[in-house]
Amino acid sequence: MTHYDVIVLGAGAAGMMAAIEAGKRGRSVLVVDHAQYAGEKVRISGGGRCNFTNVNATTEIGRDRFLSQNPRFALSALSRYTPEHFIAMVRRHGITFHEKTLGQLFCDGPATQINTMLLGEMREAGVLLSLKTEVERITRTETGFDVRLSTAALTCDSLIVATGGKSIPKMGASSFGYQLAAQFGLRVTDTRPALVPLTFETGALERLKPLSGIATDAIVGCGKTRFEEALLFTHRGLSGPAILQISSYWREGDAISVDLLPNRDAGELLRAARKENPKLQVQTVIGNLLPKKLAQLLGEELDLPGMIGDFSDKKLAEAEAILKAWTLKPVGSEGYRTAEVTLGGVDTRDLDAKTMAARAVPGLFFIGEVVDVTGWLGGYNFQWAWASGWAAGQAA
Repeated sequence: MTHYDVIVLGAGAAGMMAAIEAGKRGRSVLVVDHAQYAGEKVRISGGGRCNFTNVNATTEIGRDRFLSQNPRFALSALSRYTPEHFIAMVRRHGITFHEKTLGQLFCDGPATQINTMLLGEMREAGVLLSLKTEVERITRTETGFDVRLSTAALTCDSLIVATGGKSIPKMGASSFGYQLAAQFGLRVTDTRPALVPLTFETGALERLKPLSGIATDAIVGCGKTRFEEALLFTHRGLSGPAILQISSYWREGDAISVDLLPNRDAGELLRAARKENPKLQVQTVIGNLLPKKLAQLLGEELDLPGMIGDFSDKKLAEAEAILKAWTLKPVGSEGYRTAEVTLGGVDTRDLDAKTMAARAVPGLFFIGEVVDVTGWLGGYNFQWAWASGWAAGQAA
């Protein structure tokens, strides 16, 4: 029976990084995945350009951009493997990149460059890769693990689980990692789709459908959390970066608040219009501030006919309220089908923050999305994959 020092389950971002680091230490490493290709989520990320990290991920403000029942858990790995470390690898491979808004780094060329880089690093470190391979059974032995694959029966000293979450099942995502954690006695927190578009009940959707395809800058809030980014109306509801971000905080039954004029004083704009163009309809005034179809919908919701010059301060305040705090109540999300990540996962209480090892099961590690650590949109989840994979690779 063939033996490896380390077997990594999952050839995604975290799994490949862990394999590289373990291989560099002279460990014999095998990476196993049921997919046809390695790094499928890397390939499709960032619109095919791969938003591979965020320069703010390990800054003081970035530390609060990782959701978990224990938000501090991620800091150990993130502080030891920073965006600068991954950027250095990218530069070493001659991959050019650029910074977009909010510290997001994207490849200038196709995302496949990152996969090519990681696969090259794996080969250089002596890592073996077995794709289109199913895991049939894993059992604990006195010295490690017995791993039964669809292609072979193997043993290993260390087992790294990097199988991801439930998001985008058409790419093979499953709950296998959570089942494995439960098998070995680790707790798993509740999971749900995150970074996902929100949907509405039929009546609200009928009102919003004419806006499908319209994008506008906005501040979207839920509870005390706010995100200022683009909002996109779709035929199913709302999407765009601001909505994807707030979806990680939204729960069924919650309303969201939308400021359609971020960093602008709507009251002042309306009062100026009343003074300068008193004969304009309020819908026309709003249409000068926002996309016409959106202005028409807001005008209908306001139901305040007449010229703005005839509006009292109270009526203007109603118009200001819908522009600065338009309240909408989603009924759900598009689910794992389109979710970029899974919120929740293997409970961090059962893992060592420095090594990502299971506290009660020597030689067992969990990294990346399968763990209860979820970053904001914009490269944070990739940085968690690199950092957690790096941490496990130093210890496995």
